[in-house]
Amino acid sequence: MRIAVISDIHANLIALQEVLKDIENEKCEHIICLGDLILAGPQPISIMDFIGQQNWTIIQGNTDKLIAEYSPEILEMLKEKYPVMANAIVDDMNYVTEENQKYLQDLPAQLEADIEGVKVLFVHGSPRANNEDILPNRPLEEIEEIVEGVEADLILCGHTHIPCGYQTTNKQTVVNVGSVGRPMTPTPLACYAVIDFENGGFNIRHKFVDYDREKAAEQVRARSFEGADKLAELLINPVVRHV
Repeated sequence: MRIAVISDIHANLIALQEVLKDIENEKCEHIICLGDLILAGPQPISIMDFIGQQNWTIIQGNTDKLIAEYSPEILEMLKEKYPVMANAIVDDMNYVTEENQKYLQDLPAQLEADIEGVKVLFVHGSPRANNEDILPNRPLEEIEEIVEGVEADLILCGHTHIPCGYQTTNKQTVVNVGSVGRPMTPTPLACYAVIDFENGGFNIRHKFVDYDREKAAEQVRARSFEGADKLAELLINPVVRHV
């Protein structure tokens, strides 16, 4: 069985559509999305409408939870820590409906599956928290601590917008699938993972897909909230995240 695992779309419908073309070419049988569907991206309403028409399996990302549970307290927290994100979520809430919020609220935080004899755990950040970073070049002992007590053979995550992978001493595989809509890598290509399962084993490939970043950036700028220009520029020239 071949599946595609995507994450961190962040309302970038242009990037998503190019990734879906690649997924179709790969002849994947199913798509699993690890969350962060909407916040701070080019097309918040179009993306919700589009995703609502898809037959995907989806879990809840940390920004999905922020939007679903939006409150003055959440806004104040964002203003203190991430002021541009605070401006973005205020603007997003001009478009998000109660139905959208309920949809995001009802998404599961994690999912377990047995695929061709492989135990798989799907999370957004880590098994411990939806906003915990699994980044490249972390010491292996830190990764092993993060997944301690998890029985899955394969743990798939997103959140950091940077693809990477680890093999633990317990023979568990931990893979960050990267970001479709807001890559934070030196070459800002949309990224996802293709996974082949067969007879209790699996093979994983990260796929990198080009898209019209200039057009997506223009759409972000057009939203005109304070900081939108900075978010637009990051689609073209991202700040690369490190441990």
